[in-house]
Amino acid sequence: LVFPLIADMLRMHTTFVVLVLVLFSSCLCSALFGSSKSSSSSSSSSAPDDDLTVSVGSHIIYSYPGTTVPQQLLQLVEAGKVGGIILFGENVNGNTPAAMKEIQATWAKSPLYNGAPLLIMTDQEGGVIVRLPGGPYQSEKQVGLAHPPTSAATQAGQQAATTLKNYANNANLAPVCGVYRQPGDFLDQYQRSYSTNATIAAECAVAFIKAQQGAGVIATAKHFPGLGAASRNQNTDEGPVTINISLDDLRDIDEQPFIAAIKAGVDMIMPSWAVYPALDSSYPSGISTKWLQDELRGRLGFQGVTISDALEAGALTKFGGYGSRALLAARAGMDVLLASARDVSQGQTVFDTIYAAVKNGTLDATSFNNATARIMNIRKGH
Repeated sequence: LVFPLIADMLRMHTTFVVLVLVLFSSCLCSALFGSSKSSSSSSSSSAPDDDLTVSVGSHIIYSYPGTTVPQQLLQLVEAGKVGGIILFGENVNGNTPAAMKEIQATWAKSPLYNGAPLLIMTDQEGGVIVRLPGGPYQSEKQVGLAHPPTSAATQAGQQAATTLKNYANNANLAPVCGVYRQPGDFLDQYQRSYSTNATIAAECAVAFIKAQQGAGVIATAKHFPGLGAASRNQNTDEGPVTINISLDDLRDIDEQPFIAAIKAGVDMIMPSWAVYPALDSSYPSGISTKWLQDELRGRLGFQGVTISDALEAGALTKFGGYGSRALLAARAGMDVLLASARDVSQGQTVFDTIYAAVKNGTLDATSFNNATARIMNIRKGH
């Protein structure tokens, strides 16, 4: 009797041990797979933040000092926080094409890469206003005085595209579409206007835009609604500028080249930092809802990308720091924000401000998403 009892006890003990082992294994597996699921959930929850980073980054154009691309900027490119680069004369040497290709390659290797190349741009207007060695060789004024001017403008657009592509640029902040009024005034002193005749200015702008964009380089009509009436010393880079002319004159003269450029399919328009009291006495065009939304998109029907002039401009001093200026512009309807102080941290400040505004809802999500879509549309086309 003793041995069967002992055998029964052993069987019961073995069963208990097996049950304990099964329960332990189950708990262990649950912990392991639960941790994996938690990790997976955490990973997927970070994706929206990655998407937002790239979306916000697409709105910011950075700049840097000297001829060497800072490592800090390359890191920001890889992190998806950069939408493009603007070049100035101080950035340009024989290594510039390779440097721009390195920036694009850094972005292409990023895990956040979305298939859209960065915008690499400069001011290659023609004449003395060029940042890259090469054409256009004639100034806008010389083009406007040529016979016929549209042929000269077409040639200038082709020359601009060739030069820009030689330096791995895919966008140009040109042509200037202002209709100058007096010899030696703000635009004419550097021959940055085609003509005092709005029709000639419009025809030349269209010819330039079509030639350049036809060669695969983005064009920018600037500075909406026009700086043609600015006097010699009215420079928005240096301080506030108010242009006191009637709304009829602005629409019948100054806007005409922009209207023609829009009909020709210009990719980008740069509003000016001047104040035009005829429509908005409080805000410069580039941070004015009346000018950007009501006039440019509403009345004129522009559906392309708006790009700001320099955020460091003296005309914006009373509107706060770089972040505040950028947010005002974005809220008014500006798509791309130009941080061109040759300081990478300026672009970072603008990025941080816009990112926070989208996250906390102080920048309208629908407007921001529509702007992002417009930017991506032209980037994927180039």
